[in-house]
Amino acid sequence: MSSPADLKAAQDKLAEFLAAARHAVAFTGAGISTECGIPDFRSPGGLWTQNKPIPFDLFLAHRAARNEAWRRKFAMDAAFGGAVPGRGHRALAWLLAQGRLHGIITQNIDGLHQASGVPDDALVELHGNTTYATCLDCAQRYELDWVRTRFEAAGGHAPDCTACGGAVKTATVSFGQAMPEREMARAAALTQACDLFIVIGSSLVVYPAAGFPLRAKRQGARLVILNREPTDLDAVADLVVRAEIGDVLAPFAAADAAPA
Repeated sequence: MSSPADLKAAQDKLAEFLAAARHAVAFTGAGISTECGIPDFRSPGGLWTQNKPIPFDLFLAHRAARNEAWRRKFAMDAAFGGAVPGRGHRALAWLLAQGRLHGIITQNIDGLHQASGVPDDALVELHGNTTYATCLDCAQRYELDWVRTRFEAAGGHAPDCTACGGAVKTATVSFGQAMPEREMARAAALTQACDLFIVIGSSLVVYPAAGFPLRAKRQGARLVILNREPTDLDAVADLVVRAEIGDVLAPFAAADAAPA
């Protein structure tokens, strides 16, 4: 836990970096959403300690796996579906609106950046979005209420696409599923152009997404890492802050509260 003096010093340094930057980019992970009541993946009690992830090939091959994936999805929605953007989300949305941030790359799938006011053209969702579903064969979009109604009516059996009969899945990237080419290209372009890369709430262990901070650093950008736990890139970062994300970013959420 950082002291108030340490916290203020970190906020001042981040404000200094933002003021000097011409093209700042944020990179967010699960840690920015824990304040909103959504647990992360690897910490004790995290989502992966409760349920082993269902690989993509298993989801495709077995209806039982698809049934279980949707059962978990609706159980999680019951627990976390009411989450609203936290202080970190609101701060990034404000910095973006003010032109002090030029884009957000996120590993998150919870839709809270959009809910905070971040437009789609400023957001790169590397791992997709769990707030809607798509057919894996024809890409038909389905809203979750549609899936839930049919799932429950069928006694817990996942529905198939009404257009082509394909498997319907949340619009997320599962283990073993190819990363979205368009989003990877957008993230690479933002990284290449930036002179300040701010990592927020990511353990930086999931690749290829975690390769972007190092790429930014190697091409000359300043690297800031805001995360409660150490990461493998701390040693090369220009600023490392191990504190609660909401506490650090709260003063950046409005002009009259921003650090001097």
